[in-house]
Amino acid sequence: MNRKLYAYLAASFTVILWGMSYIWSDRLLDQSIPVEYFVPIRILLAGTLLLVINLLTRQDIRIRRGDLWRFALLALCMPFVYFLAETYGILLTDSPTVTSLVIAMNPVITMFVGLLIFREKFGAANIAGVFITLGGLWMVIYTHTATGSHFFVGVLILFVAVIAEVSQIAFTKHLSERYSPSVIVMYQFLLGAIFFVPMFLTKGIVNFEPRLYLGWSVIYPTLSLALLCSAAAFTSWAYAISKLGVARTSVFLAIVPIVTALLCVIVGEERLGGLQWAGLAVAMVGIYLTQREKA
Repeated sequence: MNRKLYAYLAASFTVILWGMSYIWSDRLLDQSIPVEYFVPIRILLAGTLLLVINLLTRQDIRIRRGDLWRFALLALCMPFVYFLAETYGILLTDSPTVTSLVIAMNPVITMFVGLLIFREKFGAANIAGVFITLGGLWMVIYTHTATGSHFFVGVLILFVAVIAEVSQIAFTKHLSERYSPSVIVMYQFLLGAIFFVPMFLTKGIVNFEPRLYLGWSVIYPTLSLALLCSAAAFTSWAYAISKLGVARTSVFLAIVPIVTALLCVIVGEERLGGLQWAGLAVAMVGIYLTQREKA
């Protein structure tokens, strides 16, 4: 029971950080910092930090025979494809909340992944809860205006991120049986950083301006994304997956848009109306139903 409680806390901790990640990424994009610059740095810093922590805590970091290709595919899906699609989605839609909404469609897909691949069992209440949650989310982040000149292209790119997220969850589930969460995420980011090298050396630093790129307004959100939203959040996420299963963990992703909206209210970037608060309540009911054990 304690392990299950810790897993729920880990998943909650993760979605809070990921909710804030959309705001930090948007702030970097508002300064015209290239995606190919801050995303590779974010990934490399996170992987290096986890390497140091794993060495200090004497974790077994040896890759077992036959698992290298799984780690490579994991890194290809997340962080490479996912972060590119997610960040370009924010850029093209010009809306962190719309981005978080599309990513929140993940539980519907991952529920079927858990059902078909991992044979996880769900009751009618669990399935209904997913759709109720998503309905509440639509109410929470509903707006009357769509921003971004390439809005619909951005939405399509975001669905690529959703597919990448579903794929990485499946690989993480397999690897979690043999490796600790921190080791999985360490290799995920270190190998992912290698994928980013060509883009970083070409598009990432082509317009490098030391006064801007080395200023605190860039360093602060980049470090926050690397240390909190990547190293800490992905480690706790991998732990939650190993204890709760694929679908029940991924449904927490549905809370990310709510967290993003609430954080925007706290920092004064957005206000919620009555419809949004009602949607928040509906989403919480849906979350409760998804976590009910099948009778």
